[in-house]
Amino acid sequence: MSDVVTASTATAAAPHRLPSVVALGWSRGVAETRMFFREKDAVIFTFAFPIILLVIFGSIFQGTFEGSPVTVSQVYTAGLIGAGVMSASFQNLGIGISVDRDDGTLKRLAGTPLPRSAYFIGKILNVLVVAVLEVAILLAIGVVAYDLTLPAELFRWATFTWVFLLGITGSALLGIAVSSLPRSARSATAVISMPFVVLQFISGVFIPSTELPGWLLNIASFFPLKWMCQGFRSVFLGDAGAALEVTKSYELDRVALVLAAWAVGGLVLCLTTFRWKSRRDG
Repeated sequence: MSDVVTASTATAAAPHRLPSVVALGWSRGVAETRMFFREKDAVIFTFAFPIILLVIFGSIFQGTFEGSPVTVSQVYTAGLIGAGVMSASFQNLGIGISVDRDDGTLKRLAGTPLPRSAYFIGKILNVLVVAVLEVAILLAIGVVAYDLTLPAELFRWATFTWVFLLGITGSALLGIAVSSLPRSARSATAVISMPFVVLQFISGVFIPSTELPGWLLNIASFFPLKWMCQGFRSVFLGDAGAALEVTKSYELDRVALVLAAWAVGGLVLCLTTFRWKSRRDG
């Protein structure tokens, strides 16, 4: 009898084991994803916008490039996949965190036992879900409507994987960093969306890089979108599309270098600029 009492006392005295940061981050990610899909207008805009742009540009600009079997629509599909990945990470994340800061969500979370890293894990998981769905939808439209051919070679899918992972990492970290720029939730969309729209026009998404002035290309080269689009074009357009690049090459070594640099640089920016409180809270 005494042994039973002793065992029960020991069990009661044992501290409750808290969930790991990964488990908490996963739970936060599930919650973030559910909240995202409950906002019907945000869901429609996020997924419909690149699709509408692809259909519009694919309908207006038809045919192939001179001296190449690659069609204009196929180039737009590959470019909009890069833009879709950056939209899901940089734009959505930057605006979403700005709103969380302005409405006091970040301040309340900072006062709970939830590890701060779990909040960011949840956000990143939500970004991954949205980006994967975005890419799948655009690929499906490209294959069905614009004769985009999915690569058969394993090495091209390997290239797609590292371009996607490095691109979404750098873009997400940049989104977290710029979330501190808007003064309020009302200004977040304008402050974050405007530079993203400009980047799309100078990074080869809507206008081929060969048609852009050199000084605009130099500006675009500092940011991850140009290199993501270039990497995705290498995957889906193959050797035939290389002739459409400014250097007549996809420069995958530079793609990897710049995207990796943005992953590191974005982390540094996050650590040095991120704020848990809004400006009015001091």
